[in-house]
Amino acid sequence: LTLLQFVQLMETFVGQDSSLPTVKSLIEFIKEEYKQTEEEKTEQLEKVHHMSRVAQQKLLLEALFEKWDTHGHGFLDLEEVYAVLSTFKGGTETWVLMKAKERLCFQYPQLSRVEKLSPKAFRTFLHLIASEFTGNEDETIDNLVEFLTTRVEESRTESLQSLRRRKWLQDIQQEAESSGASMESLYKAVLQAISQDAEAHGGNKKISAYIALLEENQLSPEQGRVLLRYVACTADDAPYVLNQVLYRDMDGISFAAVDEGWPIHVPKVQLHGNIHFWNSERPVEERKGSFLVLPLHDARWRAFGILGLDTLRDQHEKNIFMTHEIVFYQGVSHAFSRAYHQICTRDNILQMAVTALDWLYARTPSIHTVTMYLVEPGKDKALCKMLTTNNTGQKEIHSPPVLVLREGNLLRDYLFKCTDTLGVALAPARGEQHIAVPLCDLSGQAHGIFDISISHHKRLPPQEQKDLQKMLKMAQAAYLEILRRPLKEREPTYVLEAEPVANARLAAFLFHRFMLQDLRKCI
Repeated sequence: LTLLQFVQLMETFVGQDSSLPTVKSLIEFIKEEYKQTEEEKTEQLEKVHHMSRVAQQKLLLEALFEKWDTHGHGFLDLEEVYAVLSTFKGGTETWVLMKAKERLCFQYPQLSRVEKLSPKAFRTFLHLIASEFTGNEDETIDNLVEFLTTRVEESRTESLQSLRRRKWLQDIQQEAESSGASMESLYKAVLQAISQDAEAHGGNKKISAYIALLEENQLSPEQGRVLLRYVACTADDAPYVLNQVLYRDMDGISFAAVDEGWPIHVPKVQLHGNIHFWNSERPVEERKGSFLVLPLHDARWRAFGILGLDTLRDQHEKNIFMTHEIVFYQGVSHAFSRAYHQICTRDNILQMAVTALDWLYARTPSIHTVTMYLVEPGKDKALCKMLTTNNTGQKEIHSPPVLVLREGNLLRDYLFKCTDTLGVALAPARGEQHIAVPLCDLSGQAHGIFDISISHHKRLPPQEQKDLQKMLKMAQAAYLEILRRPLKEREPTYVLEAEPVANARLAAFLFHRFMLQDLRKCI
């Protein structure tokens, strides 16, 4: 227990109406009775040391990955890393590398197809290599990090360019991390990054850019099972491109990029013969320029759309995309993919919460309202009010969310106490009794809060309390699964038959899935 958690536990134990003598009596009792053996102290110190070492090692490996990932792609080439590691210890331990690579490909089956290492797969690879050596594994990891660090070379000009580009890619990611982020604001951040790079490193090219996402083709299935819908583009192209639909049987190379999983670059569109021009009014003699299509991938390297760029509006003689530009656009596509799934994850969390609360209200008439907050990153745990519901069936998803700051919000202090202690907080507020319950993320930190009002009641009836606890347990389990799914680099395990074909309603299915699993345990 941390200090704040210990205080919260004691406050909950003695209750809100306990007298000062009662509190003092409890303190004296704990001072007298609490004892810790030398073995327990040693075990605790070892645990703290181990946790500190693991955290430090993770930071070290993340920094190494970033150093190697000079262009901010978000992945490394497996064969390139393998080739460098094959010279470790003078190249005498290649059998160790082969065995570690075999184990890595077993854990990440897609590596045999795409050979791209994510940060997680990169860390796993180094740990697998270290585990194959005799001796201290931590020392081997340190030696590997030192060896790989010395193998990265970059000129000063390349370094400055990389720093600028990495900053623009981080802007895309930070846009998604805000609780108030929307797809529209994310599209804008992507287009701005492309524009900034064209101005700084692309010879001030006039670039058209657009994002298209795959959808199930329900409009005309005879033209293909899926279609590409253009959801965002640069302002000048909006009249011709925005909301357009590309089918498989139409001219174009976008579906080829989706199917092959690799960028396709057409240096001169006028010589290609299979390019779809959305602006049919553009004269044939002006249909000149360079065209680039990059597939957008999820964590399991499945395409869900494309990022397209062209220089048809550029009047310069030389307007072909250079290699360093294409490399940067690959970084943009990866940053967008991560950010896109982050916003989808947040929307799924809200849908899961709505499903969970619908289940709860049908069983707990004493609960008056429930408000859901998400913790806003980087703002001293400021909260964003995302969802408000009540027992009459009213629901409101706040867009944009309502920001609740720690300072000047004494009536909401119990919410911040809940995030600080990671424990349930009870408090009266505006004449109603409130129960604040945290939703913890994969690292164990509070990422969300259910603020439950039980009106004038001091406590819930026993059966309603049991139903509330059940809902919270299932909601926490579903919440963690929602967070895990975009990070998983292997196929998920399904429990309900409808799950694989119901991605759009994933959150609702997950809540009921965990309810079903819990019921099975009781049979």
